[in-house]
Amino acid sequence: MASKHSIVGLGEILWDMLPGGKELGGAPANFAYHAQALGASACVVSCVGSDPLGDEILALLDEVDLDRHSLAVDPARPTGTVSVSLDAKGVPTYVIHTDVAWDFIPWSDSLADLAASASAVCFGSLCQRSPVSRRTIRTFLKNTSPDSLRVFDVNLRQSFYDRDIIHESCELSNIVKLNDDELPVLARLLGLRRETTSDLLRELVNTYSLRLIALTRGSHGSVLCTPDEVSEHAGYPAHVVDTVGAGDSFTAAIVMGVLNGEKLDRINDSANRLASYVCSQKGAMPR
Repeated sequence: MASKHSIVGLGEILWDMLPGGKELGGAPANFAYHAQALGASACVVSCVGSDPLGDEILALLDEVDLDRHSLAVDPARPTGTVSVSLDAKGVPTYVIHTDVAWDFIPWSDSLADLAASASAVCFGSLCQRSPVSRRTIRTFLKNTSPDSLRVFDVNLRQSFYDRDIIHESCELSNIVKLNDDELPVLARLLGLRRETTSDLLRELVNTYSLRLIALTRGSHGSVLCTPDEVSEHAGYPAHVVDTVGAGDSFTAAIVMGVLNGEKLDRINDSANRLASYVCSQKGAMPR
């Protein structure tokens, strides 16, 4: 049997405090969950507190059979939480609490070994708000193999980003995923000059020598752009319960499609189909 792709979600892990109760969240953890559901061997690199909320995260990862051996436990800082409110269309607004365990992900020799063996690693901008986790994330990326996929899921939250974080993350990546609200922000921060969406995506691909850039457009589907090809998809209709985690499932499907050598249109279709399903379910990690 062929070995499974080794996938890493690198960054925040936390509790989303939703109106109906708490759900395990954090984009890298959501990504790893969906990558594993699609056939990968996935793990989460993050940090939780030595507290009841942290214990619950460890138990839940065991329950869903998601590798947590690279999840550190910080005795001094609390497990991360995010207060989430949903509008009438199910779109979330976040209040992300600071000075929590995932702001202090420690580096270790075992992480160097994990990085070297990873087929793909997905990270974002949020966990780089603190110097400690930012340093760990960038060291991890620099220890990956040249052939690995390094996926920057832009994931702008509150004011926890700046031009340097975005630019340096793009430089460390070969795949970038963002949404249509984030594209004009990146264009402004990075000084991109093109006016149309397609031209902006091509400029990002060329400027950072990307293998692929993925733009999600909510209910209007997505655009995938490589140096040689563009794929547009109109999306699938969904009865939206909430959109939490839909973008992370989309990213997981993109990564697995690229690793499996699928054609761009097929990757786009699969990613939209999965994201539509996640929108129809409660929370970011539907069973």
